[in-house]
Amino acid sequence: MTGTTVMKDELRTLLDPHEPPCLSLYLQTHRRHPENQQDPIRYKNLLKALEESILNQYSGVEAGTLLTPFQALSVDADFWNHCWDGLAVFGAAGLFRVIKLQRPVGELAVAAKSFHVKPLLRVLQSADRYQVLSLNRHQVRLFEGDRDQLDEVELAAGVPRTITEALGSELTEPHQTVASYGGTTRGSSATHGHGSKTDEEGIDEERYFRAVDRAILHNHSRSSGMPLILAALTQYHTQFRKISRNPFLTDVGIEVDANSLSIEQLRQRAWTAAEPEIRSHLRKLTDAFEEARSKGRGSDDLAEVARAAAKARVESLFVESDRLIPGHLDLATGAAALTGMDNPGVDDLLDDLAELVLNKGGQVIVAPSLDMPTRTGVAAIFRY
Repeated sequence: MTGTTVMKDELRTLLDPHEPPCLSLYLQTHRRHPENQQDPIRYKNLLKALEESILNQYSGVEAGTLLTPFQALSVDADFWNHCWDGLAVFGAAGLFRVIKLQRPVGELAVAAKSFHVKPLLRVLQSADRYQVLSLNRHQVRLFEGDRDQLDEVELAAGVPRTITEALGSELTEPHQTVASYGGTTRGSSATHGHGSKTDEEGIDEERYFRAVDRAILHNHSRSSGMPLILAALTQYHTQFRKISRNPFLTDVGIEVDANSLSIEQLRQRAWTAAEPEIRSHLRKLTDAFEEARSKGRGSDDLAEVARAAAKARVESLFVESDRLIPGHLDLATGAAALTGMDNPGVDDLLDDLAELVLNKGGQVIVAPSLDMPTRTGVAAIFRY
């Protein structure tokens, strides 16, 4: 899994202007046989709906060109045998993106003037997601998850994987012969005949933790905004927390080497640690909206919020994850017109509104109905 940082880069690309039509396809997929056998069939059915939508406004030649990479994906057997829980596929002139998702999404095929990104935002937004930093003396790993799933993610290029990578030539001599190919369940690795831990090794350990802390904050935590849960032996918690400058590091961690746990055991412990902080974060966001509304700086009226978004007045926007409001949004004025979803010029108003707020520098929180502060599908906190 490439992780949230990479997906946010993809999102920025999708939010850039593109020549219409912009094709967006979402599908729930499955990780295992036999459930995954129906995935390519359902994907092909969505492709047919996408083609019909395009042909309402464009020629068969144009439709064929746009759909060619979509169709090639439909017959890639290796791809369909290695899916996760959801799939997002985007296409336009000169662009084709396939993103595997860690959570299920509703089936949707849309051809519109811009990409439909709300389901992708639902996966990316940090309100109910977390990261786990697995750390021992010789190995660094990172995971991302939510209540139901946890997957290891690829570390960014600037993050050291081992103490040797972190310290390089500055590593003291006893460490030079310590194998860095992974920790045991006790968090240590095989040695080649050297003695007990020295004071120099203790200094190395502190410098190693500092390097990891800086790299994780710079390359992962700042971009994701997710709570970071430390999974390490108890003694490493004390040392790491003493030197850490990562504001996303949670107070509650997992006091065991993650290498000794199955991925499911790690997920269970991680969610137990993450859930209280996530619930607290959502309550703070909701309270902030209620306070803003009481002072005339918040609204749940779609038309009012859209006009404010066009003027860059929206500081934070809540949109309901599973609600679609078909229509067209004038990005210049914020005028919203309700209509149907049966032609390439129409998308979900909530999706368009979320894109507009992001492009104006606002925050977007895509939440399920139970966590929404209103029942209209939208809520906004205004800058003024």
